[in-house]
Order: sequence, then structure tokens, then C-alpha cells
Amino acid sequence: MSDNYDVIIIGGGPGGYVAAIRCAQLGLNTACIEKRINKQDEPALGGTCLNVGCIPSKALLDSSWKYHETESALADHGIKIKGADLDLETMLKRKDTIVKNLTGGIAQLFKANKVTWLQGTGQLKSGKQVEFQPLDGDTQTLQAEHVILAAGSVPVDIPVASVDQKVIVDSTGALDFDKVPKRLGVIGAGVIGLELGSVWGRLGSEVVVLEAVDDFLPAVDKQIAKDAQKQFTKQGLDIRLGARVTGSEVKKDQVVVNFTDKGGEQEETFDRLIVAVGRRPYTEGLLSQDAGVSLDERNYIYVDSQCRTDVPGVYAIGDLVRGPALAHKAIEEGVMVAEVIMGESTQVNYDAVPGVIYTHPEVAWVGKTEEEVKDSGDAYKTGAVPFAANGRAMAAGETGGMVKFVADEKTDRILGMHVVGPQASELIQQGVIAMEFGATVEDLQLMVFGHPSLSETVHEAALATDFKAIHVAQRRRKK
Repeated sequence: MSDNYDVIIIGGGPGGYVAAIRCAQLGLNTACIEKRINKQDEPALGGTCLNVGCIPSKALLDSSWKYHETESALADHGIKIKGADLDLETMLKRKDTIVKNLTGGIAQLFKANKVTWLQGTGQLKSGKQVEFQPLDGDTQTLQAEHVILAAGSVPVDIPVASVDQKVIVDSTGALDFDKVPKRLGVIGAGVIGLELGSVWGRLGSEVVVLEAVDDFLPAVDKQIAKDAQKQFTKQGLDIRLGARVTGSEVKKDQVVVNFTDKGGEQEETFDRLIVAVGRRPYTEGLLSQDAGVSLDERNYIYVDSQCRTDVPGVYAIGDLVRGPALAHKAIEEGVMVAEVIMGESTQVNYDAVPGVIYTHPEVAWVGKTEEEVKDSGDAYKTGAVPFAANGRAMAAGETGGMVKFVADEKTDRILGMHVVGPQASELIQQGVIAMEFGATVEDLQLMVFGHPSLSETVHEAALATDFKAIHVAQRRRKK
């Protein structure tokens, strides 16, 4: 093994492995350090996202939705099925197989691109030296011209509900329950809490979601969040806002949770409890005292717009730095940094990074909410159209939700797009592309959309911003 590299990446998650591949494509001698061991006790690339995050949770979301449809949603289509059995073990094995195939694929890509995978941990020291501790063997000191920090994040712990991965679990433990809990508590009504709560709710759990703040999905456009909450509640999720957990106690195979809400002190007993209150940057052991890399007050690594730290030749990406903790953000930052190292002109447009919640209906957004634009004092206009007015949505039996645009009143530029409904994760990309190219609402109004398609709701919402919608009745706003 060489001791000198052009680039060393610490972390093999979405940002790290993509950065490694792109660096190698550009002709750089590249090494990627990753310590993760999978469920089969094998070294694994892909980080949290592929191993215990994005991918396995989506596998369970899709499997659980198919079970729900079989149990209760197909009768309207004239398909009657009685006595469907849940084989949880097979469902979990399918999830694990998908994970292993994808992580194994990254290992093959490393070989194809001649990326050196160093299995173990890495710590940045002064002078762009990296102390590498192999999973087996003695510590080695490596040298690089450039270092990319991509160690990712870990779940936030809260003292009032200490995770034991048995009765009280984090997002990782919630992927592998050996049976469906009769009563499931979830602390946190964010992306992770809603997705995991939905999985087990569809499979038969009575789910109670405890959220400390009074607003549901406060980062999401309020009109969209209100519609989403209504649909989730109709599905059976018991979402309690303003519910601050004050303590918990495991008793045998259950957990008693104490919390306060507007009614005072409350208590609930659950068979399992998921703690999903967010994630924090994983910087433990990543930086030596003399590394010279600055952290902000929240322990994020300080970087500029192209992910440079204040140490020349050292970069940080993904969940370690400012911005949303999203795999696709980390991926594009990894590509950007590789190209910056080679002197190419490149950037990430942080104003056009989409967010998605993969519940059913899905929730997705990009750009500014109506509330953000309103608070800025700028003149704006909005247009919102329900899926209930869309023929393709009716045919699929997916009529809940809407598409909404927020646009600048003077320039007509699209400032934000927001969706709650079927295939929101796919539809939102139309808004991302439009915003990336500086499109106006009129640009979308003049485009031809296939019929019948869910995308027609995007077209109709664009028309609605100027009171031109055809398939919904509109009342012109008073000036």
C-alpha cells in the first residue's frame, strides 16, 4: 500500500464514494477510508444512506405500501384479496439483499476506477497527513496533496430516551424489528420519524408520533404541510404536536414515556420507541488538535461555497457542513470538490436542492416557501392545483394532495415548487430543472405536457399562478 496519494477521502458514504470515483476519473491517485461493517460482518461502502438509511428505509416503505394496498386499497379497483399474510422475515431479507447489491456495486466501481479502499478509520493531522488505523493491523501515516472530509452524521441522542437498540431504538434499530410492535411511539415528526412511523403503521402498529414543536413540518410550505398532516392522520398516524418528552423508563419489554403538552403532564406505554429527533455531524476522532480545521458553534466544519475549509487543500462535504443533511447534496458536493481540485469551473446551486419525504403521499419541495417570500417583503404570486382535478391521478386512485408554485410577481421567476401527493419525488425534479435554468412561470405555461399524466398538475399549477387554470375553478385575488 502506498503512503502517498493525490487525494484521500475520509468516509465512504454517498459524498465520499462519489468524490473518490470522480477524482479517479480525473486521473488522481485516490484513496477512500471507510470503517463500516455490514450485517454480514463484512466491510461495506455506502455509509449510512445505503446501509441503514435512505435505501433500506425506502425498501421497507415500498414493501409496506404493497402490503397495505393488498389489505385495504385494492378493493376499489375491483381486486378483492382475503387473508393476506405478512412475512416480515422475508420483507426484511429483501431489504438486506437490496442493500448488499448496491454496496457491493460500489466496491466494483472502486475496482473499475482504481480507487484504493482503505478499510478502517482516518484522522486528519497537520500538513494534510492522515493517520490511518486499519480494521486489522498497525496505524499508518499517509500523506496527500488534498484531503476530503466526508464522515457523515449520526442520530442525535436525547437524555430523556436513551437508546438501547432493543426497546428504545434509533433510525437504524427501527429497520429491523423482529415483529410488528402493537403500539409504537416515535419521538420526532420529521422526515425520519414520519417515514419509519408509516412503515410500521402500514404493517399493523398503532403509531403515536410525539413532536415537541407546535407546527407540523415547519420547514415545509404551510399549505402543503397542512394537507400532508390531514392525509397522514387519516391513515392512522396519531401526530401530537407540542408534545415534549420529559422522560422514559423501560419496564420489561415495554417503555413508559412521559411528556407534556397543552393538556399538562401525560404518559403513554409503547412496545417500541423510535427516537428520530435529527442527526449531527460525525466529527469524533476525525480531526487532531493540530489539524487546523475550524468548527462552528454547532460542530459543523466551516467551509466556503465550494466546500474549502480554512486549511488549503482540505475540503469537507455532506452532513459535516452547512445545509440540509441530504445524500444528493453530499453527492453533488463530492463531484464539485473533485473538479475544483482539478481547477475546473464548477458549483452547486444550493437554492435548488430538493427535499423529499417518502411517505404516502410523498412530500417534496424546492426553493422558497410562500411564508419565506412573504416575510422577505417581495411581491409574489402563487398557484396551487389539487391532484383531484387530474385524470391520471383519478385513474390511479391517488387524488390526495396538490402541486403549488411560488413566483416573483414582477419577474415571473419561479421561486419555489411544493408538492404533496403521488410521485412527488419525481415531479419535484421538474421544478428543480426549471429553477436551475432560471425559468419563469410562463415558460411552464407554454410547454406541452403529455396527457394523461401526473405532470399535467405541474402545468395546471403554473397556469393557476396567473388565473389561467383550465380544470379548476379560480377566484381572482383582490388587489
